[in-house]
Amino acid sequence: MTQNVFRRRFTAVLAAVCLTFGAQAALFAGAGSQPGQKEQQKEKVTMLVAAAASLKNAYDKDIIPQFQAKYPWITVEGTYDSSGKLQTQIEHGMGADIFMSAAVNQIDALVAEGYIDATAVDYLLQNKLVLIKPAGATTTVTGFADITNAKTVAIGDPKFVPAGQYAEEALNKLGVWNKLPANSVSLGTNVTEVLNWVGNGSAEVGIVYATDAASTDKVTVIQILGEGILSAPVIYPVAPLKEAPHPEEADLFIDYLASDEGLAVFEKYGFSKN
Repeated sequence: MTQNVFRRRFTAVLAAVCLTFGAQAALFAGAGSQPGQKEQQKEKVTMLVAAAASLKNAYDKDIIPQFQAKYPWITVEGTYDSSGKLQTQIEHGMGADIFMSAAVNQIDALVAEGYIDATAVDYLLQNKLVLIKPAGATTTVTGFADITNAKTVAIGDPKFVPAGQYAEEALNKLGVWNKLPANSVSLGTNVTEVLNWVGNGSAEVGIVYATDAASTDKVTVIQILGEGILSAPVIYPVAPLKEAPHPEEADLFIDYLASDEGLAVFEKYGFSKN
């Protein structure tokens, strides 16, 4: 083989090697520069979040859509009811990934029963209790202390509904709970039902959360419950279930709730950071 032939073959081999490495480098560089490619490769999952009824508007209108836009491979389904009913459903095998309660009692019970790790609970939000009437209606009731003047009073059932438990505690503290005529009180299965009863005029007054009252123009707030009447603030804790079907996605969702973006949404709906 002449020196020129050898030189041409060596040059050809070297060029081929360079092309190969160049193509691989371009491939890796391209893979790293494709926005959303990593997300597209993730397996799509559907996650179930059990949340207090008073969270439905914030979740369905803003929290869930914004979270899904951020993590497009995750679909979030929300189921909403009184915290007590959701606790019971979890105890009976509901395959939820996350539970967000309108009171600490339900979360604490699930911790004691082994469904939730105590160290994973985030006592995230606060709310307030308010006394409401139908918008435009007249009533002689001026506040919680004279609620017995009402012919009909709607509250959440204290057996299941945290808002009802708070209402019972507050009215007991004010010395009027036992003075309410039994036939004047309607017990709702959740706080949304109470809100609707007052909004459509089925009840003269009712007790709901401030965030519920702010969600509709069908009711007017008579009074916000003052500080110090309840033994503890109205706190909304959130936690993943120990047996969550999608633990990584559950952590992402809770991190989002506690982020500045998530908290801004809750504040828009009248909640405050705890």
